Amino acid sequence: MHYVYLLRSEKDFMNYVGYTKNLKLRLEQHQKSLVKSTKNRRPLILVYYEACLSQKDATHREKYLKTHYGKMFIKNRLKSYLTG
Repeated sequence: MHYVYLLRSEKDFMNYVGYTKNLKLRLEQHQKSLVKSTKNRRPLILVYYEACLSQKDATHREKYLKTHYGKMFIKNRLKSYLTG
């Protein structure tokens, strides 16, 4: 399985979208400042992820979630979870 995930910075409340084959290991890397793009944005929380059958599907989904329409999808999907 391959995973597309969304992290939210508790420091600046910005989102980060990525994909990985090993979600648990990748989250540890983010938390230990081993990922350049999120190094200065910790602490991070995992707010959303999707499982995909192939890397191609995961990268396609990651690219979509980084678009305007993908961001709207995430906002609507998580609206009730993130607002209380």
